[in-house]
Amino acid sequence: MQLDLIQRLSIPAETKVVLCVMDGLGGLPGPRSRTELEEARTDTLDHLAEEGVLGQTLPVGYGITPGSGPGHMALFGYDPLAFDIGRGVLEATGIDFALEPNDLAARGNLCTVDGEGRITDRRAGRVATAITAEIAERLGAIALPGVEVFVRPVREHRFVLVLRGEGLSPALTETDPQREGVPTLPCAATAPEGEATARIVNEFIAQARALLSDRDTANAITLRGWAKRPVLPQMPTLWKLRAAAVTVYPMYRGLARLVGMDSLPGGDDIHSQFATVREHWHDYDFFFVHFKGTDAAGEDGDFRRKSAAIAEFDAALPELLALRPNVLVVTGDHSTPATMAAHSWHPVPLLLWGDHVRIDGSHAFSEVECARGGMGTFPAREVLPIAFAHAGRLAKYGA
Repeated sequence: MQLDLIQRLSIPAETKVVLCVMDGLGGLPGPRSRTELEEARTDTLDHLAEEGVLGQTLPVGYGITPGSGPGHMALFGYDPLAFDIGRGVLEATGIDFALEPNDLAARGNLCTVDGEGRITDRRAGRVATAITAEIAERLGAIALPGVEVFVRPVREHRFVLVLRGEGLSPALTETDPQREGVPTLPCAATAPEGEATARIVNEFIAQARALLSDRDTANAITLRGWAKRPVLPQMPTLWKLRAAAVTVYPMYRGLARLVGMDSLPGGDDIHSQFATVREHWHDYDFFFVHFKGTDAAGEDGDFRRKSAAIAEFDAALPELLALRPNVLVVTGDHSTPATMAAHSWHPVPLLLWGDHVRIDGSHAFSEVECARGGMGTFPAREVLPIAFAHAGRLAKYGA
């Protein structure tokens, strides 16, 4: 739905809508020809499927593998092709780094390379955040001509690099080859205006490698998601509501802030996240709850751990249902099959439960049931309009 139409039709109401995103939810059959979702114990989700309606979403389009940023932008009602936000801005905003208009931000990963410079671990064993903080302090001391350098830890192996100076361009390639057994990539310009910035970035990478050469692990870096802070239509204005995000990982906090949500402290697990929702239940109309465990396990290729993460979410869900939301959506931002150990292009399961739902006879929450569900397969950017319509927050169009 077009954003200008949303703003015209949206109306205030006394209803509550909750969007729960199990990151990387969708999967593929594993050892027993069942997906991670099918293997998990999901008594609560299966019950909601019987009372609700199922479908599956396409975050960007058929055959397109989405990153987490585009996947979430679509779920928030924005066309991810029109609003392409670099990962660097999301991470920086998520840790409360005050980006200036000309700042250039990138998401960084610590990685481990062997003596020949080949990547042996893209995430450096998901090194502890405290170690990343120590390394970030060292990297922040790198001097580049005409540019201020800021390096901040995010979580585990992740960090943010911000370059501040005149004429910096995000027209740059990423240095992460997205696989192991090969060297990190040099940064190259994707347009003439990026040539000077690419040289600056490669100088930073070279100095970083020299600084970390005394380490056996977490001894190199990769950079991706080059971006400057965008100006986005704000969710409270579009939908005429108060919106809050309950996240654990900074990137998703940053994304929520960029579209106008308040960020609430999420704790470290889904139980504390639902407790935060309960604490602020009367302060907001819309809650976005992000659950990372599914995606982390999927990217690690750990089928059992991803299935266990789904079961963990399901077991906690009654705590949220006790608040009696008018509309609940449970879905993912993309699929991350453990058998692929990566994001994929497969449609994402979706469950809609609550007021005015036309049930479709589903009996369980799974990829197969969602493919047969009454909502069909549709663009993820239509999720919120559908949810808010069920919550009585969209007026009639036309006479």
